[in-house]
Amino acid sequence: MSEFQNKLVVITGSGTGIGKAIAIKFAENGANIVILGRRKEPLEETAKELQQIIDKEKSGAFVKIFPGVDVSDEEGVSRMFEDLKKSHGAVDIVVNNAGVSGPVTCFANSPMSDFKSTVGIHLTGTFWTSAQAIKTMKPGCKIVTISTFFTEERPFEQRPYRFRSPYTASQGAKNRLAEVMSWELTDKKITSIATNPGPVHSDRIYKTVYPKAAAEFMRVSGFENLTPEEVEIVNNDILPLLGEDENTVKNGIKQAASKLAKTKSIISESEIEKLGNTISSLLTKIQQIAEKIQNNTSKMIADEQFLSQQQVADTVMMLCDENISKILNGKVIPGDRVFYPVKPHISCSTPQTRPDYNSKVVLFVVDATEESDVSRVEHLAQNIETNGGKTVILISKTSIKQAEERLSKFHSHVMDITSQENMKRMLNTATEKIGPINTVIYATGRLPQVPNITELSRQQWDGLVDKFINTPASVLQETLNRFVPGGAKNPPLFKEKEGTIILIGPDMPSGSKVTGKDRAKVEVFRGALRPFTTTVNQELSDVLKSKIRIYLILPGSVDGTESDSSKILNAVNFFSSGKAIGNSEIIYYPDETRS
Repeated sequence: MSEFQNKLVVITGSGTGIGKAIAIKFAENGANIVILGRRKEPLEETAKELQQIIDKEKSGAFVKIFPGVDVSDEEGVSRMFEDLKKSHGAVDIVVNNAGVSGPVTCFANSPMSDFKSTVGIHLTGTFWTSAQAIKTMKPGCKIVTISTFFTEERPFEQRPYRFRSPYTASQGAKNRLAEVMSWELTDKKITSIATNPGPVHSDRIYKTVYPKAAAEFMRVSGFENLTPEEVEIVNNDILPLLGEDENTVKNGIKQAASKLAKTKSIISESEIEKLGNTISSLLTKIQQIAEKIQNNTSKMIADEQFLSQQQVADTVMMLCDENISKILNGKVIPGDRVFYPVKPHISCSTPQTRPDYNSKVVLFVVDATEESDVSRVEHLAQNIETNGGKTVILISKTSIKQAEERLSKFHSHVMDITSQENMKRMLNTATEKIGPINTVIYATGRLPQVPNITELSRQQWDGLVDKFINTPASVLQETLNRFVPGGAKNPPLFKEKEGTIILIGPDMPSGSKVTGKDRAKVEVFRGALRPFTTTVNQELSDVLKSKIRIYLILPGSVDGTESDSSKILNAVNFFSSGKAIGNSEIIYYPDETRS
């Protein structure tokens, strides 16, 4: 009898693709399967296949489907686990597989609603599914989380994934979430493991990710007589044509040409036909680039083979083995086999830089958790003004009271920084009244004192995600809009434009009794900001050819030493001077040492 006989396995995003392959593997090994997803039809089809396997194996297992359940939906997921607990008792295994491609475009052009939705599904969906499952679990149960190799660090190296900033932010945090869960669930004897499969044969990667990435390259540069905005309009219409038969493609291109002709006030049939030829060439070019991306990726693998969905399912099955799961508890298992050469992007020190802020305007955005956060901003702002600069400080209304009191000596305002419209208005006002903004410094504040991450309410969790991921991203996007007005839709405007954005925090916890669990909590959110920052910078430098940079300063050290304010000050001076632009390093650990 298989060790999975009669076990109850919940697999998110299991109507198609990798999730379906995992469900099949568990069904072949006698498990009871719970599949869920947003679309009912594929779930029903998968349920039929699973039942046929169960009948063939004569395992006596069952299949249960929960259609219409989006893992980011608080009530839907909660109700599902309440139902399972009442009807079947303990859930033995949860596989966090649900995911979406998210927007595949430069961060400046990525709607924040799409950004937040991607984070909601990948990260919050994983958190809430796991947190609710834990309430039903007994000793020996397991949580396996599937992430991506693009966000996993090697020593002093961070991998970027251009055009995928919300995906990388949420996936990076997911890896660290799997780790913190292993710390918190030790007493319950529940294991948590993540796995990062590399490129996997799937419709998503061939029909969505690679073509959309190719289409974004064409949007950034423009194509023949089409502007970037026109290319984007056309791309939305022609990308679904890839892989279709000749007549479907021909008719689709004709419709796209007619649609675009209306926006250009073209009525001549010959001009519309000419436009159709251009669009046809664009589609061919996109397909060529997509194939090149796929080929280049395969060349980074020893046998040049992507993993199959069944191989990923085999990996998950192995990680759920009783002995293996105990050995690998808390680990993020690389399954990518990809040799992905990248620049380091990470450093621990900056050159000693003399401060020079003469005639410069520096805007701070502050979400202070503790008085030390306020002291840091106060120290930095004073340094800037002492050395000839002007400062504006926007204080989050969620900051501690001392922030408003102590920063009032500067030009400061308390406001709702989560509102993109508020930020746009304040950035414009500061520019009009004080002068062009050269540098924006976003201080996230420290991680608030929280109990176990897995015991947070949904409201508490959402607050942390907003504080450390969504709101910084929103503010950064508005800053890019301020540095390059109109650049989101007209990417060539970014070329040679200058500007500096500095993210500071969250800090590693300090003190003589800092535990691994304490550090792991903070790493969830640091783990989001690292790949996010690296990805956006690669877009700014390599794709958009701008001199705008986003730097990430992560204070504190693994040994619990309190952050050295002078090192942070020197890093800010260095970044603001413009001397760091030629460096690949954009993530700095000022309190760590690199041998």
